[in-house]
Amino acid sequence: MPPEAGGYRSVASGRVTVMPDTPDASRSGSFPIGGDVPVHRLGFGAMRITGKGVWGPPPDRDEAIAVVRRAVELGTTLIDTADSYGPDVSEEILGEALAPYPDDVVIATKAGWDRPGPGVWIPHGDPDHITQACEGSLRRLQLDVIPLFQMHTPDPDVPYEESVGACAELQAAGKIRHIGLSNVDVDQLRRAQAVTTVTTVQNRYNLTDRSSQDVLDVCTAEGIGFIPWAPLAAGEDDPPDALTAAADRLGATASQVALAWLLGRSPVMLPIPGTGSVAHVEENVAAAGLELTDEERSALDAAV
Repeated sequence: MPPEAGGYRSVASGRVTVMPDTPDASRSGSFPIGGDVPVHRLGFGAMRITGKGVWGPPPDRDEAIAVVRRAVELGTTLIDTADSYGPDVSEEILGEALAPYPDDVVIATKAGWDRPGPGVWIPHGDPDHITQACEGSLRRLQLDVIPLFQMHTPDPDVPYEESVGACAELQAAGKIRHIGLSNVDVDQLRRAQAVTTVTTVQNRYNLTDRSSQDVLDVCTAEGIGFIPWAPLAAGEDDPPDALTAAADRLGATASQVALAWLLGRSPVMLPIPGTGSVAHVEENVAAAGLELTDEERSALDAAV
């Protein structure tokens, strides 16, 4: 289909993708976090609106603000961040760019890491730290209540139930609405569920890394939102033949096809591709309009 007949030309890649003229995240469908907070399933990850090594300010703050606003203009309603991104920088930019927030925009943030320097991540799940992190996130995001607050990682030096319990106390105090987890296995998910209701899990998952498939299976069965981080990883150096073939047929990028595959993998899947570029956020959102054939999905399922 030529672009004048309804295709969308990716600004970032220059390729013509067979999808509606204007990228629209609503085409990814919707999912109710916790049963009462609906979001469009294709979200935005705000880690990359920071500096190199997820440290310090971005090279161009105005561009970062424009990226966030453009994502929302294109129908993105789930935006994922963390106090460790910058640290603090990502949350500050989101507050500056979007507050007061549109009624349908859901901010998800996380706590549980210390960041002493660029590229350095140290687990910190002490309940006092989690509580202080929440208070800081509320200020930076300019929110009265955080819609989704996630334990960023288990701390091997702190019983997981104590870390999750701090989140439950914040929820009881009205500081957060829903509780999520990140970087957990099934056992840790079950331990957290014994403490509180878990509405989302955020683990690494993509076309070429399905090590969290067992966690995804539990989330799918129980209606828990699954937020895959690193969703665009698709074997860039040696992409699967099935990925290349689908991208060539659709005139799309490999990353767009990888996102379309993720969205079809489970109804609870909530990909959050991130970028610091307006062009790339448009390209990512455009993936919501891609339609893979059953044969292409089967080939991609078997690709690794």
